[in-house]
Amino acid sequence: MNKRDFPKVHFYDQDFVDLYDKTWAWIQDYWTVGPKGSGLEGKFFNHPGSATIDQLDTIFASFFLVYSNRIYLPNPGLDAFYGKQEENGAIRCSYDIQTGQPVFTRDNPEGIGMPLFAWAEYNLYHKTANKKRIKEVMPVLLKYWAWIDATFKKPNGLYAVPLAATGMTNSPREAAYYHIDFNTGMAINALYMSALGDILNDKEISFQYKRNYFSLKTRINGLMWNADDGFYYDIDKSEKQVKVKTIAGFWPLLAEIPNDDKAEALIAHLTDPKSFGTKHPFPSLAANEKGYSPDGEGYRGSVFPQYSFMIIKGLEHYDRHELARDCAIRHLYYILDSAAPDGENTKGISLWEAYLPEKDGKALWTGKEEFPRAQYLAFAGLSTVALMIENVVGLAISLPRKTVDWIIPNLEIMGIENLSLKRNMITILSNKSGRGWEIHMESEKLYYFTINILGKKKKTLPIPSGKCSMLIDKL
Repeated sequence: MNKRDFPKVHFYDQDFVDLYDKTWAWIQDYWTVGPKGSGLEGKFFNHPGSATIDQLDTIFASFFLVYSNRIYLPNPGLDAFYGKQEENGAIRCSYDIQTGQPVFTRDNPEGIGMPLFAWAEYNLYHKTANKKRIKEVMPVLLKYWAWIDATFKKPNGLYAVPLAATGMTNSPREAAYYHIDFNTGMAINALYMSALGDILNDKEISFQYKRNYFSLKTRINGLMWNADDGFYYDIDKSEKQVKVKTIAGFWPLLAEIPNDDKAEALIAHLTDPKSFGTKHPFPSLAANEKGYSPDGEGYRGSVFPQYSFMIIKGLEHYDRHELARDCAIRHLYYILDSAAPDGENTKGISLWEAYLPEKDGKALWTGKEEFPRAQYLAFAGLSTVALMIENVVGLAISLPRKTVDWIIPNLEIMGIENLSLKRNMITILSNKSGRGWEIHMESEKLYYFTINILGKKKKTLPIPSGKCSMLIDKL
């Protein structure tokens, strides 16, 4: 096996495979080094020509860069932000690459971004098994939490930030004071800070952040959940719900905040064509909201890959793997159908920052000609790489546990080849032979493989080094 190549995916639709391969080919142009004295001298992933490095892009990009077999590392981008931490713990959401200075705007004077570093680090740990890194970044994450607490936490235990901090700049949420996505982001932060504490065997961190998580979970469920509508809303300054259904209402799935009954009511919106179940899932504003536009109009209906990724990962927490896969496949088909030759792009295809919700094509935003950005891989790579491996092929990988889980909703010719599990290259492929459906595996070291087929057959097996195969009928 070639240790210096990207993993190959196998799937019955070759167009999906081509898009996956092309994404890795394009990414080689997405590396930036800041000038000396900027504090951003390391080589990090960034959109070509961008004057800034942005927190949300960097965090989300880490979720697909982990699959590059260490050819393209996600760590330097995250480390660029940690290296900019101020004495009071502040990390700003955007930095000028030339000067290294934080970028402040009138609508976000503190430069606060979505607090998702701990989630990214937890995912990195399971793809790299680097416990030493957790130990090194924990002091940064602790100070960052303390700064957000001191600056944005209100007496009711919730956080009040400008709408711009959520990234959803023109979403019709003007009346909101406590945003569901930011407060859930803090719950996600707490949940994974506690998990990172467990990895370090630090009982104090684990307990403290578990307590922070449950405190936020209680407040979010108590103040932001609407049982009649089956939805999570923002609330205004007087804690009254702002009844506008935006995609932000699904962040609680990722934080495991709703119980099963609430989750069922919330997930029902994802399959309702009058709500978020549009042809291209999922619009940034419900289709039956007054401000919704089938042209997208920024955050008034556009489909954004990062939010589709967030929802699909949330569905996994509630074992809705079949729905997650179906939505991922539909999303990828619309990305393919919207990929048109671009005059400046000799590769002959464009991945867009945002898409139309009811037909193929890129979204629009009146008066904003630069939207959507072409080849915006920080978010598009989540779909073409991470969702392709995790939800279309169906693999979940944890290096520290030495486990690979394969959830297959239906038997198809598919799999992965040449995937690096630290110092172990593995291949897992399913195909049909004269003896029935068969899974072929190749590995350099022992690992544990759990296969879950159609929700009916589930088995965990130790996979030895070398080549082996198993007949599904014999499981």
